[in-house]
Formats: sequence, C-alpha cells, structure tokens
Amino acid sequence: MAGAARARKNAPPREEVLAAAMDMIAERGLEKLTMAALGREVGMSSGHLLYYFRSKDELLLQTLEWSEGRLGVERGRLLTGPGSASERLSAYVDLYVPDGHRDPHWTLWLEVWNRSQNADEDARARQAAIEGAWHRDLVALIAEGMSRGEFRRVDADRFATKLRALLDGFSIHVAIGLRGTDRDQVLSHVREFIADSLLVPAG
Repeated sequence: MAGAARARKNAPPREEVLAAAMDMIAERGLEKLTMAALGREVGMSSGHLLYYFRSKDELLLQTLEWSEGRLGVERGRLLTGPGSASERLSAYVDLYVPDGHRDPHWTLWLEVWNRSQNADEDARARQAAIEGAWHRDLVALIAEGMSRGEFRRVDADRFATKLRALLDGFSIHVAIGLRGTDRDQVLSHVREFIADSLLVPAG
C-alpha cells in the first residue's frame, strides 16, 4: 500500500498524461501509443499507468473525453458568440470536420468507437454522452435559427440527426484520407446541403 501511495503522490497530473497521449497520437500516430511509450513520455512505468487507467481502452476513452472537453468549450464559445444562426452553424461544421488525414482527435474517435464493440455499459454511456453534447448543441442552434426566421420550419431533432450522420460519413473519409475526398470538398458538400434543405432563401 505504501508503494501505491508513493506512486499516486509522484504521478504527473491526470491531464498531463492525457495531453501527452494526445500529442503522441498527433506526432507519431495511434499505433505508436503504447503504455510503455506513454510511460516513458511522462516518467511513469506502464504498470503505474495501468494502475490509474486499468486498460488501454480506458486510457483512450479518457483521452477522448479530455479532448472533447476542450472542443466543447470552443463549441460553446462559437455557438453563443455574435453572428447569425447561419454563421454559427457554419462555424459548428468547421469545428466538426477533421483538419485532414490522420487528424488526431478523429483518429482517436475512430479507435474508441471501433473498440466499443466489446465495451461495457459504462463506457458506452460515456461515449453516448460525447455524441449527445454535439447533438443537443446542434438542435438548440437549429431551433434558434427557426425562431429568428433564418431557417425553414423543420423538426430540429430529426434534422440534426441527419446532418450529423452526413458530417460523420464525410469526416471519416477525410480522417482516413480517402482518395478524392478532402476537407474543402466536404465543407462545400455540407454547406450545399444546408443551403438546399435548411436556409430560408434570401429575398
């Protein structure tokens, strides 16, 4: 027990470990993120990391939650900021779509969801909470746009579900580097869909 207490006292802050994991994914790719390599990065043994995170699956999920927390702050700032609902919807789409091939956040997201086939109920609930935050913010923005006369009258929840499915499909193509699909093309397709199905025509 004394050894475990010393390990807790000497361990780097949890956020430092998660930030280091994210940096390793960005710089070296997910395949290089092992407990041993991460331990060397933060000055801990792989055994100590397993003591705190229990498994690599849990480490990856906590890293995703940490990354999503940072994105959530940025999303909240964009959605409550100045500008029309249409402009803020465009900012939401910009934030959602990966920066490009091997975008670290999307690389991690894909890995966590791939592993979720064998995840327990707690992990699945935490993954659903991540998705739910994006969905609720989008529903609220669509409802606001309708109330301001910028958006057509739609079922906000159903439209948000369809739009996020479109964003997810295109985003996976960008993240894996599917030939013939890049971020600019995806943004153009999504904005065309929004213009055709949601925006109130000018004039």
